[in-house]
Amino acid sequence: MPNYRYELRQNTGQVITGVIAAESSKAAALLLRNQGGYVLKLNEAAGSRGKGLGSLLNFSIETGPSQKDVLNFTRQLAVMMKAGISIRAGLEAITDQIENRKFRTMLENVRRDVESGKPFSDALAKYPRVFSPLYINMVRASELSGSFGEMLERIAEYLGQQIETRAQVRGAMVYPIIIAVMAVSTTVFLLTFVLPKFVVIFQGKEAALPTPTKVILWLSHMMRTYWYIFLTGAVGLAWAFMWTINTRWGRAWWDQVKLILPVFKKLCRCIYISRSMHTMGELVNAGVPMLDTLSITANISGNTVYKRMWRQVFVSVKQGKKISQPLSRGNLLPKSVVQMINSGEESGKLAEVLVDISEFYQKELKNIIRTVTAMIEPLMIVIMGFVVGFIAMSIILPIFKLSSLVKG
Repeated sequence: MPNYRYELRQNTGQVITGVIAAESSKAAALLLRNQGGYVLKLNEAAGSRGKGLGSLLNFSIETGPSQKDVLNFTRQLAVMMKAGISIRAGLEAITDQIENRKFRTMLENVRRDVESGKPFSDALAKYPRVFSPLYINMVRASELSGSFGEMLERIAEYLGQQIETRAQVRGAMVYPIIIAVMAVSTTVFLLTFVLPKFVVIFQGKEAALPTPTKVILWLSHMMRTYWYIFLTGAVGLAWAFMWTINTRWGRAWWDQVKLILPVFKKLCRCIYISRSMHTMGELVNAGVPMLDTLSITANISGNTVYKRMWRQVFVSVKQGKKISQPLSRGNLLPKSVVQMINSGEESGKLAEVLVDISEFYQKELKNIIRTVTAMIEPLMIVIMGFVVGFIAMSIILPIFKLSSLVKG
């Protein structure tokens, strides 16, 4: 049975430390709470478990919290807040149920900060990689307005929608990627295993072979002889591409390319507009100041081109101008969207307009994903058929040609 080191704050306010034996951390926490007080820290003592074969085989690599972890935490906390449970008790109850160790440690630190008197938003702000600026600012706004439970529900809805959108986009890309992998694999198989069997037939007759066949035979020879160069080149190109898009100038170039690709540009634009409008709508509804709203929207837009546009809007609004004025001078947002934002500013219903726009583009995004998927599938099949057909014809045509020469 493993041992756990703990820090326990008793009802008198005194903090005590010690070691307790229990079957699990949950059991240890339950035993300590039964003693009275609040568990501040609970970690497994070093060397408390055996180092046998079972323990060596039973290991896992612990990663940081995912967006789904943050979403589940937010939903649970929202339910507890609306039920009248204090935030300290809610955090303690949720933390005990978290399976991800890094996330559990993070929430334990957040709970200790809250117990020490810090605002919940300030405690979350220590972990910007897990809790986004939108999350923190909406929580901060709810602390001022007193609508903490309702705001957490809205944050959870926002996170759920963003996760769903990413899942839809990734799902739409699965089939094309599978087809592309199959096309490349089939081509390599034909060139390295099938085509060499016909080389014997063509030996001594190279002058009579058509140009496509010569090219295919040369490529087959190169791939079989210098396969390591092709493999290294493919890995190098992939690494160079990933390195490039992770640089500042490379990211700007790739973001620009995504907006002009024939098939994907409409999908990408719809994603960026939907994400921006949804974020702005939630922040404005939460009562976050407009300059902070624009700054956060720029950072979460997901594209450097749109980020630059929202920063220009930020500067313009800071000078006392309307949001719609700088937007009307560009072409990243449709004119209809700019007009709706302008009417929302004029009528004082900007938050409602932004929500309506985001809902429209969420529905539009689903339609575009279906359309793009329907376009990519036959396109990839045609490309695959062309490559395989070209290789097959390069083999068959010289056979017919040689047979006709023999008959002649």
